[in-house]
Amino acid sequence: MSRDNRAQPPLLVILGPTAIGKTRLALTIGGALNGEIVGADSRQVYRYMDIGTAKPTPAELTALPHHLIDFADPGYNLTLADYQQRAITAIDSIHARGRLPLLVGGTGQYISAVTEGWTVPEIAPNAALRAELEAEAERVGPAAFHARLMTVDPEAAARIHPNNVRRVIRALEVYLETGQPISELQRKQPPPYRILELGLEMERQALVARADVRVDQMMAAGFLDEVAGLLAMGYDRRLPSMSGLGYAQLAAHLIDGRPLADAVQDTKTATHSYIRRQITWFRGHDRGILWHNVEQISGEDLIGVVARWLTEPEVS
Repeated sequence: MSRDNRAQPPLLVILGPTAIGKTRLALTIGGALNGEIVGADSRQVYRYMDIGTAKPTPAELTALPHHLIDFADPGYNLTLADYQQRAITAIDSIHARGRLPLLVGGTGQYISAVTEGWTVPEIAPNAALRAELEAEAERVGPAAFHARLMTVDPEAAARIHPNNVRRVIRALEVYLETGQPISELQRKQPPPYRILELGLEMERQALVARADVRVDQMMAAGFLDEVAGLLAMGYDRRLPSMSGLGYAQLAAHLIDGRPLADAVQDTKTATHSYIRRQITWFRGHDRGILWHNVEQISGEDLIGVVARWLTEPEVS
């Protein structure tokens, strides 16, 4: 069931785990229905990070207008509040042109912030405090560090995996800066759109195999050279941008001497874990996603689903 109010402008969301074919479907639907794509990928926002993020090709970027892709320097700290505001601005500008916005990606937080109307705390990062928290996390380990968040903000701690140290740090940083739990500051207000969410899925082992093939294709396309180039430009591997799948693992090869074959396997293993986390996030935020197995439905079928939704009150 879509969240539908005929008085509100439409927003189509295409979501799903990595390597499942979101970009291809978005180009098919957007091309047929006068659409423009708003990226919802936390790594595709960065310049110079093309191969490892599976960024749309130049031809794909030309086929339809794209927003929030390839706009930030890898050293820029793109906060959730920053992304959310940029996404809303892009969506509203697409509506103003009389076109259909498609929010497309696999970063669950980005999508939920827009579709659930999060009020994201705009607390500027405190470099000194963050350094202290990073040192503490390294000293005590992820589990004990996560337990500290549990004592001050159990709601946020329940949403954040203990291994996601960067998000734990951010939640503690907000609490220590404001005295309020981040979960209280992240209030939700229904967004001013009628929303249809299309979720893409396939059998897990088949998806993992597809993801592994894509890693091999990235390596053949020059992924290692891309990471080497970023390091040569002075981008520290500890930057949030450089923590992306493959970037951290290939940096370990280039800087620490980890065998390349091991770094590639590490990338595949990390990708498998990321797929599991993505699926968990989307299932936990499923307020009416229409799930479709990509091996059993065509883009043309989904064009019909969206076209009916645009002209009828509800789609189920």
